Amino acid sequence: MVAGASANDSVVRAVANTEQWAIAGHDYANTRFSPLKQINSANAGKLSLVYSFSLGSLRSNESSPVVIGNTLYVTTSWGPKYVYALDAASGARKWTYEPDVPDDVLQYACCDVNNRGVSFAEGKIFIGRLDGKLTALDAVTGKELWTSTVVDYKQGSVITSPPLIVRDKVITGFGGGEYGVRGALQAYDLNTGKQVWQTFTVPAPGEPGSDTWKGDTGLKGGGAAWLVGSYDPKSDTVYWGTSNPGPWNTAVRSTGNSDFGKLTNLYTSATLALDPNTGKIKWHIQGTPADAWDYDGVNENILADLTIGGSTVPTVMKADRNGFFFVANRETGKLLSAEKYTFANWAEKWDIATMRAVENPDKRPGPGRPAKDICPNLIGGKNWQPMSFNPETGLVYIPTNNMCMDFTVSDVGYKRGVFYLGAEFITKEGAGGFLGELVAWDPVANKKVWGIREELPFNGGTLTTGGNLVFSGDLRGDFRAIDAKTGKILWKKNLGSGIGAGPVTYSVDGKQYVAVVVGRTAAIPAFLGEVGKKMTAAAPEGGALFVFSVQ
Repeated sequence: MVAGASANDSVVRAVANTEQWAIAGHDYANTRFSPLKQINSANAGKLSLVYSFSLGSLRSNESSPVVIGNTLYVTTSWGPKYVYALDAASGARKWTYEPDVPDDVLQYACCDVNNRGVSFAEGKIFIGRLDGKLTALDAVTGKELWTSTVVDYKQGSVITSPPLIVRDKVITGFGGGEYGVRGALQAYDLNTGKQVWQTFTVPAPGEPGSDTWKGDTGLKGGGAAWLVGSYDPKSDTVYWGTSNPGPWNTAVRSTGNSDFGKLTNLYTSATLALDPNTGKIKWHIQGTPADAWDYDGVNENILADLTIGGSTVPTVMKADRNGFFFVANRETGKLLSAEKYTFANWAEKWDIATMRAVENPDKRPGPGRPAKDICPNLIGGKNWQPMSFNPETGLVYIPTNNMCMDFTVSDVGYKRGVFYLGAEFITKEGAGGFLGELVAWDPVANKKVWGIREELPFNGGTLTTGGNLVFSGDLRGDFRAIDAKTGKILWKKNLGSGIGAGPVTYSVDGKQYVAVVVGRTAAIPAFLGEVGKKMTAAAPEGGALFVFSVQ
């Protein structure tokens, strides 16, 4: 089969044009690598602002723009409140779309009113919304073509990430792991918005895998697929991560201790490989069986062909929130390695033979058994902010967190649309005097090559390029160009508000640009005690797009 033949042709063509940024992760493989090198490690110090654009929406702006031709598409927080089409070279506005999003969405959005951008295919722009809807727009005019209801947001299910387009299907998940929802991935017809298939990520009683749940607790078991998917045209497989199980008190759904046997709570905190035609699950890897720490498994999966043991291996890579970096054969699902990329003491190691972590029992909280000094904290060794993979350096660039926690479980009852947790936690700073680190990781040698320590956690996603560069922002608002091989900071500019979004790069009329959205998170610090106060004090809220070039 010719690579790409089974994908959506318009997306394949858009991705093949390296001057564009056609998908949230740049390509179906989610590498966030652009071969553009007009801006490079020799001239990055000469970067200057070309234009900025106010998004008209404060709080947790997390969009990675998509660039098709000379048009840049960017979303805002709050719904999104706005979708903009801009001239990618000048910032001139072409059109604005303002969806009618209800005012009450905040109470159903666990972790803020964010939106991470759009998807493009066949002249259409697709947006997932906080009110549980999926909308298609005409890419040229911004006219609404169709809107479908994916899920009732009032159960605690919002959509914050762009969908994945495979052939004539628009595939999306939704959030809600903290609200006792039953996670699912759903596909919609690209032209009509009609639902084509639905695959629940948690089995109902009697379905395969339901015996991994206590009774019928899986029906409120979480496993939401709320971040981005990846796609391999060669094997015609979609890859998606699933969230934590609900509630956080494992005694409700499992044994409440490390001796959980078969009560692993499939398919939560896992990576799923699915058939995009039917939604059928082909295989899975559960990173944190019977998760007790909110180690949400949604983080993006990067697809790359790596040379391992002298052979080229088709791999899928994930920096899991639990602190382990997973590398698997993406065609067979065979796990190849799982090593710590950040400090993680909840487990001694991850045993590939048993497909389970060798846990430190003292770090698993249970009824009457609080646990102290668990690392990483529940925001994870890495949160949603995207990593990137540079095939020229062979390195993955990971925005990591260095925080720990105490954790106590409590009784819990389900109420629709309300947090379903059954646990309390206290955030603690990790050792070493830093709370985050940008890590360059070798996924073959399984080791850190370089790192930039950060004062705060929850820093920006990464972009890497053929110009030997990594671009990444931090919570103070410093946007940086970094030497991809050495980790040397070559240029930085403060943009006035914290940066979580992953930057993008593109070229118009022979000129390369780098773009990033700023707008500090607001909800996450509220979960993190004294550390959260530091995060909030680091920069004001914001909402703007900044575009740079070497003049």
